[in-house]
Amino acid sequence: MSGLSVPKPYIIAADIGTTSTKTLVIDRSGRVLASHAVEYPLYTPKPDMAEQDPEEIFQAVLTAIRAVVGKAAILPGQVLCVSFSSAMHSLIAVDRELQPLTRCITWADNRSVGYVKVLKEERNGHDIYRNTGTPIHPMSPLLKLMWFRDNRPDLFEQAHKFIGIKEYVFGKLFGKLVIDYSLASCTGLFNLRELAWDKQALEACGVRPEQLSEPVSTTHVLQGLTAGHAASMGLSADTPFVVGASDGVLANLGVGAFEPGVYAVTIGTSGAVRGVVREPITDPKGRLFCYALKEDFWVVGGAINNGGIMFRWVRDQLATAEAEEGRRRGMDPYDYLTSLAREVAPGSDGLIFLPLLTGERAPYWNANARGVFFGLSLYHQKKHMIRAVLEGVMYRIHSVVSALEELSGPTREVRASGGFARSSFWLQMMADVLNANVAVPNTIESSGLGAAQLGMLALGEIKDFSSVHDWMQVEQSLRASEPNHDVYQQLTKIYNRVYHQLKDEFDAIAAFQQIHTKS
Repeated sequence: MSGLSVPKPYIIAADIGTTSTKTLVIDRSGRVLASHAVEYPLYTPKPDMAEQDPEEIFQAVLTAIRAVVGKAAILPGQVLCVSFSSAMHSLIAVDRELQPLTRCITWADNRSVGYVKVLKEERNGHDIYRNTGTPIHPMSPLLKLMWFRDNRPDLFEQAHKFIGIKEYVFGKLFGKLVIDYSLASCTGLFNLRELAWDKQALEACGVRPEQLSEPVSTTHVLQGLTAGHAASMGLSADTPFVVGASDGVLANLGVGAFEPGVYAVTIGTSGAVRGVVREPITDPKGRLFCYALKEDFWVVGGAINNGGIMFRWVRDQLATAEAEEGRRRGMDPYDYLTSLAREVAPGSDGLIFLPLLTGERAPYWNANARGVFFGLSLYHQKKHMIRAVLEGVMYRIHSVVSALEELSGPTREVRASGGFARSSFWLQMMADVLNANVAVPNTIESSGLGAAQLGMLALGEIKDFSSVHDWMQVEQSLRASEPNHDVYQQLTKIYNRVYHQLKDEFDAIAAFQQIHTKS
């Protein structure tokens, strides 16, 4: 019996997100057997800052993996691999011992907003965008590095490496600093066609290639866990770790959005719209990103800053009493707030919300954008404001879909994933705003499922992604209501006009906030 190998039927997917790390145990048929999430704070000491503690996230990864192994009641030797998904655009300066010199600067951090103009006007920013596929925006590590170089020269010189959060986790576990092509392609520093660090981008920020991690394929495998780290996660020391990709591109893989006109829409803390192409392409207008999944799969689309985090803002800032009332009734606070929004007609009786509280990415790429209630009157109640905020997120998705359709054709179907896909109310609202069929796969956490599929490919368990096509089954399908779409069509036009008329004033109020907001 000693010569027989132990079957390894399970894959662990670890998704390092903005507000939590989520882990899944998935079997070879694509069934999710267990899940677990460990939350951590986002530090925002100033309006333009959004940071995390790297060590808090590392500990969350260890805890979440151990917890999900326990929930699924699987043995360490039954784990085929651990495959990773991660949020994009993070940046940490570290010393030679991998000790952080900064917190983890997230995609939502806008300190480098002033460098958008510098890069576009003085550094051939559009050429850098066309080479790297990363729009010119302070989310980009390229602009973050330019800011650190000029505003924290002591720290910039002291840093041994500049890395992202997933690199930090792998560095702690394996003592190696590698970055997958997917995350590299959203740094603004990586040449899409050469699959190497871009010379023009590095020159713009003053960083040498050796100060960055080694780019590797998304199917790259790391092994050699210490006994201590293996035990802390409930794994065997020889468990392979697949480097994986970014959460956005893996969401497309997880929901099966590969055909022309089939777009994946994910709304978690933030949100994104994405389609898949077979070779890298960029938008002549600079509105959309192009990121790698594999060497022959590229994801084109646009991300928004203000997704589900807007619902949290409503709960915490506008509707604390209502959220507490929901708890007293034994309901999830979000479900109770949604029930209030249902009482309001589509269009919120002419109340429009621009959900731009953390600036905005696609298609505006305007870090100075700010939130606005437009059309507010004495008639409107709090339930109108709640619905208007949710509709505002969908207007943001509509803006990105419109830009994507210009580049890659009309929408045939939307595959919905992320936390919002749990809500039939939000799903129907999206169908009505976009005037599209919305399909909901049988898994909500699509990035984790995509990571598991990529892990199987990395270990040679499947030859291509078609082998796991049946992992994704549509369990719900919604069609647009024509009367509701007619309302939203009118309001999206007003929404877009309001945004463009306020562009200069956004710059003015952002400058005022920068000067007068206390740290």
